[in-house]
Amino acid sequence: MQTSKNDVWVGLFVLIGAAAILFLALQSANLLSLNFEKTYHVVGRFDNIGGLKPKAAVRSAGVLVGRVESITFDDKTFQANIRLELESRYAFPKDSSLKILTSGLLGEQYIGIEPGGDEKNFAEGDVITQTQSAIVLENLISQFLFSRAADGSNQQEAPAK
Repeated sequence: MQTSKNDVWVGLFVLIGAAAILFLALQSANLLSLNFEKTYHVVGRFDNIGGLKPKAAVRSAGVLVGRVESITFDDKTFQANIRLELESRYAFPKDSSLKILTSGLLGEQYIGIEPGGDEKNFAEGDVITQTQSAIVLENLISQFLFSRAADGSNQQEAPAK
C-alpha cells in the first residue's frame, strides 16, 4: 500500500512539472498570454507588414502596452489591417502613429506607437492610417547593390583623358 501511495505522489509531481514546462514554452513563444486587464481595440492600416505575426508585442517607449490580435488583408485598398488589443490603462492621442519595428538586427517584429499631441484619445474601433510599414531587409540589400552597380557603370562610361 505504501508503494502505490508513493507512486501517486511521484506521478502528481511529474504532471505538475510537465504542465509547468508546457506553460513556459507557450509563454516564451508568445502563444499564450495571460492578461486580465481591460482592453480596447484599434485597427492600423499598413502597406507592408513584413513578418509581423499575431500575438506580437505592441510597445510604446519600450513598454508593452498591448498585443496584435489579428491580421487581415483588405482587397479593396490592398493594405493589411492589423487589429491591436491595447490595455485600457494606456491612452494614446488620436494623432498617434504606428511603426513596425524589429528588436535587434534580425529579431522578432513588433509594433511601436509614437504618441501624438491631440487632446482626444483612441476609442474602441478607431482606425489608424498614420503608419510606417516594415523595412524589408532584402529590399534594402537590393537597393544598395543596384545603386553600387549603377555607380560602377557610370564611372566606366566616363571618357579617359
